[in-house]
Amino acid sequence: MASPVRVGVNAVRWQPYEVMLHGPTAGNPFVEVALRAEFRTGERTLTAHGFYDGDGVYRVRIMPDEQGRWTFRTISGMPSLDGRTGAFDCLPAGADDHGSVRVCDQFHFQHADATRYLPVGTTMYAWTHQPVELEEQTLATLAGTPFNKVRMCVFPKSYRYNTNEPVRYPFEDGDVLRPNPEFFRHLERRVGELGALGIEADVILFHPYDRWGYAAMGAAADDRYIRYVVARLAAFPNVWWSMANEYDLVTAKSDEDWNRLAELVRSTDPHGHLLSIHNWTRFWDNGAPWVTHASMQRVDVYRTTENVGVWRAEWGKPVVVDECGYEGDIEQGWGNLNAQELVRRCWEGTVRGGYVGHGETYLADDEVLWWSKGGVLKGESPARIAFLRAILEDAPGAGIDPQPSPSDVPIGGVADRWQLAYFGFNQPRLHTFTMEPGTRVAGCRASRSPGPPPAETSGVTVAPGSSGALTLGERGPQPDSCRHSRPSMRSQSTRPPAPRTKSARRWACTSPSGVSSTT
Repeated sequence: MASPVRVGVNAVRWQPYEVMLHGPTAGNPFVEVALRAEFRTGERTLTAHGFYDGDGVYRVRIMPDEQGRWTFRTISGMPSLDGRTGAFDCLPAGADDHGSVRVCDQFHFQHADATRYLPVGTTMYAWTHQPVELEEQTLATLAGTPFNKVRMCVFPKSYRYNTNEPVRYPFEDGDVLRPNPEFFRHLERRVGELGALGIEADVILFHPYDRWGYAAMGAAADDRYIRYVVARLAAFPNVWWSMANEYDLVTAKSDEDWNRLAELVRSTDPHGHLLSIHNWTRFWDNGAPWVTHASMQRVDVYRTTENVGVWRAEWGKPVVVDECGYEGDIEQGWGNLNAQELVRRCWEGTVRGGYVGHGETYLADDEVLWWSKGGVLKGESPARIAFLRAILEDAPGAGIDPQPSPSDVPIGGVADRWQLAYFGFNQPRLHTFTMEPGTRVAGCRASRSPGPPPAETSGVTVAPGSSGALTLGERGPQPDSCRHSRPSMRSQSTRPPAPRTKSARRWACTSPSGVSSTT
């Protein structure tokens, strides 16, 4: 008798669609049974790998990316799973469904439907290994933040402030050849809940902070694990793959191992999700073909996002500084930045053409630190980062690129349209910019970044035939002048209050066409 095939009536574009079959339970189906399915629409074929989900249940998942009629056929060495066929219709995407994130314009990102995506990330390594009440609290907290990406580990973590055992384990009875379906069902549920909040899940496949042996399972077990987790999660539109957190501390693996495993991810994932590898002190060669974007940690305890422009030039890919240090007060130097310094690093990376992630490590008696277990946020930086995200969203184009800059201030923006200058530690009372004569500056404003901007001043025109100098400061824009000009710095109730910081001032100028030009 042919095994039953359970298929939903219809699929939805860019959402997981699943074929479920019943098959053998004898022996170890995780190792002994191979299953895949070919999904076709028009002239296209996508191959998705199946997985065993326990109790005789096998599943194959796909994320249909085109509307219309799809058909499928299963392929397996097991007769009960082989040659199963079916068809379904893929309906239009929902209003909030934009598809997976991809690289665009070389250094930036967009969704499959060409909607711009600006990564504003945070880190919660072990949040899915905690009691359900804490996980639910974490999701509730995220819903009120500016963060649209979360770095998270598949495996539990053993490190400072991470001494508790996980609620569930990834393998049955510690046998690395037998994945625990309950563990992975829980993981994919949380990934789906992040997606419902509009948050990308940057899924970290390996890490060195381990007391269970997951970092040193051996090549054969590593390969099986990769096939299994990718088969389960690749159909989720909000998944990114990170081969490792701090790969150079995973001493059981060589560079050849990482390349092999990365190619395995690529060959198993029919949807080509973003793929990176994260360093501790030794940078990976992010020019490797399989790397879609550079996932970076700081250079040392001080320097970090100042290097974004160098990394962009070296690798020719988007630069995401996933770990520039954390706002907090723990003993370790990477985890006791004040809010102002963390935000400064975020702005530095932004104007240099990169994307910078947040993290928080405030001590707690219960050892619930956001950077690992989630919970609630205690710091001041998220509100400041929300303001930065608003600036990013105001910019035209795919994202901010480095622009020609004077030696004393980096400038980013969109060539000939929009500029953002960030003074970092410096606090000039005024600053003169050089613009093309004839440039119309409809209005300028200045504020202590990342606080709220004041009302705009009246506009000016850089006179034809002039030097093109525009001085911003106390009394608004002054073309061909060096007069002090600093607008009043009134707070707006719709913005968070300015932080207690000696950070830079920001000047924003809007052209008559409505295109924002920020200097």
